Order: sequence, then C-alpha cells, then structure tokens
Amino acid sequence: MNYMPVILWSDALVFLLLAAGMAAAWYVRQHEHLLLPWRRVARNSVAMASLLVLSQFLIVGFLDSLHFRTALPQASGGERVYSPEVLSVFDKLVGPLRTHTEKTYSEPFALTLYAKESVTDAQGNVVRTYPRLQYGGAHLADESQRDADVLKRALIGGGLGLLVGLLSFYLTHRTLHCASGCDRAVSVVTLILTTLIGAVISLATVYHVLGTDKVGQDVLYLSLKSIRTGLIIGTVTTLVTLPLALFLGVAAGYFRGWVDDVIQYIYTVLSSIPSVLLIAAAVLMMQVTIDTHPDWFDTAASRADLRLVFLCLILGMTSWTGLCRLLRGETLKLREMEYIQAAQSFGVSSLRNLTRHLMPNVMHIILIALVMDFSALVLAEAVLSYVGVGVDPSMISFGTMINAARLEMGREPMVWWALASAFGFMLVLVLAANLFADAVRDAFDPRLNRTEAGA
Repeated sequence: MNYMPVILWSDALVFLLLAAGMAAAWYVRQHEHLLLPWRRVARNSVAMASLLVLSQFLIVGFLDSLHFRTALPQASGGERVYSPEVLSVFDKLVGPLRTHTEKTYSEPFALTLYAKESVTDAQGNVVRTYPRLQYGGAHLADESQRDADVLKRALIGGGLGLLVGLLSFYLTHRTLHCASGCDRAVSVVTLILTTLIGAVISLATVYHVLGTDKVGQDVLYLSLKSIRTGLIIGTVTTLVTLPLALFLGVAAGYFRGWVDDVIQYIYTVLSSIPSVLLIAAAVLMMQVTIDTHPDWFDTAASRADLRLVFLCLILGMTSWTGLCRLLRGETLKLREMEYIQAAQSFGVSSLRNLTRHLMPNVMHIILIALVMDFSALVLAEAVLSYVGVGVDPSMISFGTMINAARLEMGREPMVWWALASAFGFMLVLVLAANLFADAVRDAFDPRLNRTEAGA
C-alpha cells in the first residue's frame, strides 16, 4: 500500500460534526414543523447565494481533512516505511501549487523575483538584475508575452468554468423543476464562481496568481490551506460552547433560585477575566506540556494538530458565557408564558417542558449565535496567531499569514499581496457566514413568523 491513512484529532472531530449534521438533517426531514423554517431559508436568495459561497470553503476544508502519509522507496524485501510528512487529498489535487516553490518573494503573475540579485551574465560579468522565476511564467520567452498569455488563459479557463456553471444550472433546473435552481441570484453567483474558479485553475498551473512569500511558497496555496484552520476553529469550538451554554442557560432561567445564582456567579466571574489573557495563559501552559513530551507525537503534523484542538477547547471554555446569558434571559421570559404555566399545572415534568416547549422557542437564538460566533472565532484565531498564542507556527492559517506579513509591510519595496490575500479570503468567508446567519435568524424567529402570518 503506497498510502497510509492518518486521522488527526481535528479530523476525527470534523467527521463527528459531519455525522451529527447528517443525523440532524435526517431528523428535520422527518418532522414538518422543523422543516418549515429551513424552507423559508431556501426561499431567501441572499441566504442561498451565501450558502453557495460557504460550500466552496467547506469543500476545501473537508478535502484538506483527509490526511495520509506516502510510502518511501524501499529495498527489495525490506519493511515498508512511510514519510513523516502528512499530506491531504487537497495537497494531492493542487500538487503544483505546493511543490512549485521559488527562491523568495515574487509579485502576482510576475516572471522575476521581487528584489534584485547579483548574477553572472553570458560574458561573465556580475550584474544586478531581477532573476527569472523557476516556475512562474517559465513557458514564456520574455515578459512582453505575459499580458497576452494571462488574458488568453483567463478567457479559456473562465469560458470553460462558465460552461460548467451553465450545465449545472440546467441540470438543477431540470431536477428541481424550478423550485430553487432557477433563482436569479443563486444562478448569477453560481456562474460567477464557476467562471472565477475556472480562470484561477487555468492561470495557477503556470503562474503564481497571488505571488509568493519569503520562502517562495505560493500565496494562493497558503490561503487555501488556511481555510481548514479557520473552519475548524469556528465549528469544532461549538462542540464545547453549545452544551455548556444550552444546559446552563436554560437551567438557570427555568429553575431559578439557587441554581440561577450559582450559574450566574460562574459566568460572571469567567466574563470578568480578560479573555485574551486567559487564552494566552492556557495556550502557554499547554505548549509547555507538549514540549516536555515529544514522545507523544510521531509526526510534526500531529503535534501542531493537538495544539489546534486544545485551542478550540480553550476558546469554547471562554466563549460560552454570552450565549448562556442570552438563553437564560429568553428562558426567564418563556417560563411565564401561558402554555408553560398550563403544562406545569397539569403535572408535565420539567424535562418534557424543557425539550418540548422551551427548546424549540430558543432554537433561533442558538442558531444565530452559533453562526455569528463562527465569524468571531475565525477572526479571533487571526488575532491570537498574530500575537503568538494561536495555532502552532508550523500550521498554515490566516493568523500566521498576517503575522508573517507584519514585517513585510514595513520593508521597501512593500510586500502587500500576502496580507491582501489573507484579508480577502477572510472577508469573503466571514461575510458569507454573516449573511447566512441573518437569513437563519429571520426564518427561525417565532416573533417574525407570527408577524408575517398576521400580515
């Protein structure tokens, strides 16, 4: 076997989230009253367009979570040995982006390095010039051919992408009988995405579309690899946040009394501690433990991954208080509603009241808070990695890219493309998540639905 599958801790959590999501989707499909709000979301063109953009990030993140190690060449009859480098299916698909590294900085679509170097010409003279890149634009004889070649490849790739988008639109239209596939906004976004992806794929095979960094790595590859880190920080953290906030918030609002006092005391004390200092202290203690036990890890990837998982746990332990406070306040209000009082008068148990009457009416708060927290957590990872207490420095993330670009922005000439790339990808990811969160809130909020029904 030439490949050995590798399941990191974060991979296992991603698979757990996928299984939970599939189970939740199956359960919702069996209950019409749960399916109705999602149909409202599906009729919202902004929500579906945002979900379409998010799905591209999710696909990249999922492919980057399928890890393996390749077998090293071996002598005849020898024991098979695998490389210590952990790769992913995404790395395999974008092999040229990963392996075509230059010497140092180069601008987007450049044919030469960004700084002059001393080279020896054909006559043996030492001159200062911009050396040609090893891979970027290597098929061109000189720089005068670049603009025409870039335009040609962009048109060909974009045209093929547009054809794929039109074909997918036609198949969706036929399959769904114009229920949602013919929605104009979704169709336009689909065509834009397929055209853009087609053009980038066509150009990235021969150019560094977003330039290269200090060690010559392709910035487009680094930006795409950062997506998985951001998604894991934003989603896996919910495995810690949601149970704590849901259980404690609803219990405080429903039972009141000493239960409410204890829970309020806990989250008030926790909220009074500066979250950045608490996270920094926990991360540093965790890093000391990892450094003193190198025998726990067989690869550098597993070491960096454990720090990522612990960062998710730490963020979850410090970010549940806001949602808990919201759920407590909403539960205190719902507890005084007539149907809750009637259920209590008829002897309905507290557990059934919580699961049957309270949970459905706070679900819109949970969903909107989780999706909004996703955006905040993606940004938090960037800030924490920038100050050095985020993910492992060897792990690619938006935060490490921004941290590396800090000094690049201060040099002359300024290296701007790494920061711009990280900022652009984060902006699209967070904006799409926020727009989708707004649509989910509108669809699940019972007060908005009652207003629409009355109108």
